[in-house]
Amino acid sequence: MGYRVAVVGATGNVGREMLNILAEREFPCDEIAAVASSRSTGMEIDFGETGKKLKVKNIEHFDFTGWDIALFAAGSGPTAIYAPKAASQGCVVIDNSSLYRMEPDVPLIVPEVNPEAIDGYTQRNIIANPNCSTAQMVVALKPLHDAFTIKRVVVSTYQSVSGAGKAGMDELFEQSRAIFVGDQVEPRKFTKQIAFNVIPHIDVFLDDGSTKEEWKMVVETKKILDPKVKVQATCVRVPVFVGHSESLNIEFEKDVSAKEAQDILREAPGVMLVDKREDGGYVTPVECVGDGATYISRVREDSTIDNGLALWCVSDNLRKGAALNAVQIAELLGRRHLKKA
Repeated sequence: MGYRVAVVGATGNVGREMLNILAEREFPCDEIAAVASSRSTGMEIDFGETGKKLKVKNIEHFDFTGWDIALFAAGSGPTAIYAPKAASQGCVVIDNSSLYRMEPDVPLIVPEVNPEAIDGYTQRNIIANPNCSTAQMVVALKPLHDAFTIKRVVVSTYQSVSGAGKAGMDELFEQSRAIFVGDQVEPRKFTKQIAFNVIPHIDVFLDDGSTKEEWKMVVETKKILDPKVKVQATCVRVPVFVGHSESLNIEFEKDVSAKEAQDILREAPGVMLVDKREDGGYVTPVECVGDGATYISRVREDSTIDNGLALWCVSDNLRKGAALNAVQIAELLGRRHLKKA
């Protein structure tokens, strides 16, 4: 016996990827619903490569009664309206927006890192999926924290335009084409030209000079991994379509060598270590697309501090950073609580 699963925001980048991953991982669905806004109602979308077509249902009229799990990829606005409705009707919401992440009675889950925290979902019937840049980072940090106890992390991100949705991907494509043919480039989605450029600004600025994206990485890491870990983040948008990269400098309480860290990361869940000290012996965003792993390369000792490491971390942000993590949460929920299948 399987579950009745609704994907809300099914026509967007992340929603479509959720459907792909549910099909790919053969998640036990007795019934699957694609749900979106009224303007998408009635259109047909693929349920992965199963050959099955799903007719999109209107979120405004969708009744969540009798549905087991709703994967929300609809953004904070619609989520604020419909997630509490779904939860009140007995459907467990797994939400990809930032709306509930820092609510104390809503678990914020990365299954490889804090699976036990999911037990708190019963307070609201809502589980939060973390920010894409946070998700891959904590997968990399968790095994090292368990072994050597992290004190401080300094991270610089290189985030792809797909993190800004379809509009971000379209803007990179259109600007690149315009530059090649000599047309004028006008930023719309981003604050400055993104083609052949990098922009050290993601989300809104806060009073202390950081951006909200940087704040998310700090507070979410503390909630998921350990409140004692100090995090300093600089988040940068780069002209890459899919795949986020991160440069991490980590300070530990205990002595650590690069070889010890490599040995631990090689066996860590969700991690793929590709670290050859030669030309091409590392992973770039282009190579991680379509994969669920968090790739680690360039592991080396940081000579500027005691007990320090530096490393490079790459992941498909539409997968581990969003859709895959949400489906993994659903799988974890099934194993620990729903237990229908």
